[in-house]
Amino acid sequence: MANGELHPKVQQVQAALHAGGVDVTVRQIDEATPTAAAAAEFLGCDVGAIANSLVFMADDEPILVLTSGAHRVDTAHLADRIGAGRIRRASADQVREATGQVIGGVAPIGHPAPVRTYLDVALLNYSEIWAAAGIPASLFPITYADLLRVTDATEVEVD
Repeated sequence: MANGELHPKVQQVQAALHAGGVDVTVRQIDEATPTAAAAAEFLGCDVGAIANSLVFMADDEPILVLTSGAHRVDTAHLADRIGAGRIRRASADQVREATGQVIGGVAPIGHPAPVRTYLDVALLNYSEIWAAAGIPASLFPITYADLLRVTDATEVEVD
């Protein structure tokens, strides 16, 4: 990458944010932060303020769950809440197919096609939430209200 040039995946996420009316600047950083703990340490914030973008297969359909970094997703509980027969973790290939992005860098938006999305209501506890922006070495700040609106997510308790 040339100095200051954003990775194409990060550019897609930035464009999707702006198209959705969210005026934030995506940060591409020098080190990968593929976990909520790594991102929180890098940012100096509470791990709960990190929005993990996790892809699961609900029956045979990919879904995106935006959950607080302080939570684990209880798949049986979530399946019950959303009316799915079974929820399981998506494989790396399924994640890439659904989002166009790699595990550790999956953004809440900027995917090739819409992915049914669920937003962990625990993120309401934070005035500023941070999420990955298409690659593991990228982050952006967003409010809960903007994240809910721009993703067209369904609010849900995940654990």
